[in-house]
Amino acid sequence: MAPAPARAIAVVLLTFVCCGCAMAADKAPIKWLRAHATFYGGADASDTMGGACGYGNLYLAGYGTRTAALSTVLFNDGAACGQCYKIACDRKLADPMWCKPGVSVTVTATNFCPPNNALPSDNGGWCNPPRPHFDMAQPAWEKIGVYKGGIIPVMYQRVPCMKKGGVRFKIDGHDYFNLVTVMNVAAAGSIKSMDVKSSDSNDWMPMSHNWGANWHSLANLTGKMLSFRLTDTDGQTVVFNNIVPGGWKFGQTFASKQQFK
Repeated sequence: MAPAPARAIAVVLLTFVCCGCAMAADKAPIKWLRAHATFYGGADASDTMGGACGYGNLYLAGYGTRTAALSTVLFNDGAACGQCYKIACDRKLADPMWCKPGVSVTVTATNFCPPNNALPSDNGGWCNPPRPHFDMAQPAWEKIGVYKGGIIPVMYQRVPCMKKGGVRFKIDGHDYFNLVTVMNVAAAGSIKSMDVKSSDSNDWMPMSHNWGANWHSLANLTGKMLSFRLTDTDGQTVVFNNIVPGGWKFGQTFASKQQFK
């Protein structure tokens, strides 16, 4: 058996090596995954406005033309709304005639690409389960593909969202039904939970996920000053104190100066 000092040195060295292994594992590169991509919406992306995430005018919501509709397996019943993906043409599988190599584009998930069960998955039913597929806004798609190609194999990875300005909140609905759309979310891009607190209460009330990027409360909040507490899908929580002033009206949007990091 080794002397005590030697054993102690060995333990310290082993601990250092193991910590180094853990740090290396934490910094392991994100894997690229395979999918296919088509495009829609026209050269100006005007027909991509609205969508299954509920963002409405994508320019006003902070998303512009770098957007995509996701197939069922990626959309995940709206949980993916607001998430960002870096996409590049798959040089190993793509016809080089239709591929722009060495270029990638980052898009935000703003819509759902529904399945078309009347067509086979490899011939028109591009968004049929279990296919991962991106139906991209045309200006974004043309960054990586040639227009006449129509559909190209791609590589993709989820990446942190980079957004200008703070998180935005739009309130719709009516008394006792407050529907809040959460927009322009950086970092994870998508929200896991949302709470609301009114100016006449000290308690946070949980809101329910309604659809897309929309959350609702059935409390009587009309016209009251409101605060929101958001937790994104990476577990980061941000509190937006008094972001909605008293006397607000349904249909208004409120922009904060706070953002996820």
